[in-house]
Amino acid sequence: MGDSVEYSIEVTNLTKHYGRITAIQDISFTLKRGEIVGFLGPNGAGKSTTMKILTGLIPANSGKAYICGIPVATHPEEIKRKIGYMPENNPLPSDMRVGEYLRFRGRLKEMKGRQLRKRIEYVLELCDLTRARRRVIGGLSKGYRQRIGIAEAILSEPEVIIMDEPTIGLDPHQILKIRDLIGSLRGRMSVIISSHILPEIELTCDRVIIINRGYVVASGTPHELRQEFLPDCVYHLEVSGSSEDLEPEIKFVHPDLSIQSNEAIPGTDLNRVTLGGPSKAEIGEKLIKHLSSLPNVKLRSLFSKKANLEDIFLAATKRSWEVRAEDPDRLTAAPFPAVTTPAHPDYAGNKQTDPDEEEEAS
Repeated sequence: MGDSVEYSIEVTNLTKHYGRITAIQDISFTLKRGEIVGFLGPNGAGKSTTMKILTGLIPANSGKAYICGIPVATHPEEIKRKIGYMPENNPLPSDMRVGEYLRFRGRLKEMKGRQLRKRIEYVLELCDLTRARRRVIGGLSKGYRQRIGIAEAILSEPEVIIMDEPTIGLDPHQILKIRDLIGSLRGRMSVIISSHILPEIELTCDRVIIINRGYVVASGTPHELRQEFLPDCVYHLEVSGSSEDLEPEIKFVHPDLSIQSNEAIPGTDLNRVTLGGPSKAEIGEKLIKHLSSLPNVKLRSLFSKKANLEDIFLAATKRSWEVRAEDPDRLTAAPFPAVTTPAHPDYAGNKQTDPDEEEEAS
């Protein structure tokens, strides 16, 4: 990839209709070189449609999409040489051996001779498949098959890797191996991952893009999105005292702290208290110091919890639904306004109205 190209993927106002159904509407985002980005959304949000457009499998109705500075709409074959694609439920031939299959796929990518042999050895080792190279694919577990899909995706040293649900159906040990494998690509290849396993996305990705009902509703690092959607922290205490007694003491520590719940712990004189307030390291320390100093209060435990990616995802998608309820013509909330743009020349004349395709909007 040339140094003059800042983004591996650049999408502007991309729209796709299946007959009367709009799968994605005016979505825009970028992916920097060497970056790993999670692409999240509920079922039917438009994730798979977006990935199919980026890989050149289907055309958009309007908008622009570039891979490494190359327009997808007018150069689909060149785009396919620039990317490695691992679809959900990656179809693999059950009667071929692992090494044989990778040689076959390499030749389809116009690789040959020493170059192909070296790359096969490299991806087999990287994906922990060396000992399975002579095994028949049909007899391998789901974890092995997922790693074969990743090995195929990176075989030709593409600049962009697109993965649709790479860890679906895997056990925790297999997920850990796939996580480490994807992380090893950071800085060398740009990776965009669609997944429903949000803790994995939070651990693996540099940044996340959240899509809902065909619109991008949030984009940024987990920290940035936490500050935007759920900046407060939740503090959990096991402590003696009623809400009336605790309220002024908690306000003394910080005026923005508030009691969200206070429930008695059966068989004890303690309550399980939940506080909401600013996410600051010193607040927890001050709570411990102040409550422990009070003669009529007994503090047994205290821990804080910041919003995780699942909390952020639910907040972002809920916001877009609330805006939809208030104004049916809009699906997103500021700062992600829905916009209407004329058809771009990249995708001029690509409107498709085949009713058989309507059910595929996903």
